[in-house]
Amino acid sequence: MDIRFSGASVSFGERTVLQPLTLTLTERRIGIIGLNGSGKTTFARLINGLVKPTTGSVSVNGLDTVRDEGAVLAAAGFIFQNPQHQIIMPIVHEDIAFGLKNRGLKTDEIERRVAAVLVRFGIAHLAKRRVHELSGGETQLVAISSIVVTGPGILILDEPTNQLDLRNRRLIENTIAGLDEHAIVISHDLPLIERFERVLWFHDGKLVGDGPAPETIRAYREAAEC
Repeated sequence: MDIRFSGASVSFGERTVLQPLTLTLTERRIGIIGLNGSGKTTFARLINGLVKPTTGSVSVNGLDTVRDEGAVLAAAGFIFQNPQHQIIMPIVHEDIAFGLKNRGLKTDEIERRVAAVLVRFGIAHLAKRRVHELSGGETQLVAISSIVVTGPGILILDEPTNQLDLRNRRLIENTIAGLDEHAIVISHDLPLIERFERVLWFHDGKLVGDGPAPETIRAYREAAEC
């Protein structure tokens, strides 16, 4: 993974939500923390082109997020805070297959990929289940599967343990830990990311902390107590 921000900023009208930022991301596990409205989600969405930079540029493995938008979307998948917002089809198997069908893959290849990802995430028994019958953890796994099945090397997860009970939180934590893909995780759940290689801390649209997880999280907690 090689993600590069070069003077990238984001403004909506006269309001700047992310100050100009220059940095490179290469680590396998990166956490993003900060208060609501701090700019962390905007930063993460710049990575796969869901948000375009107002100034500067962002590249993913040499691909410009504006010029090479389609290729960047294929390289970096985004799992939203509420996974139900990205689950489209009523049946689990159908939803995981949806993105592959849109890419024009043959039926045999689609079935092979869907079967493989269902087994990989331990949800083969849910293949024919209606999505509205799933638990919170199962819904999150289906959302992750529907992105992973298309083959991105980078996954961006926005608050993946939000509103999950302890059992389902541990399920998602273990799933993230076991991912082969690079993972960038936005989270208020600090224990989830405390073993990550790197954590970025945003405040008022600025990157105010960047380093190993223990150090950055400790500084964030100390600031919150002030």
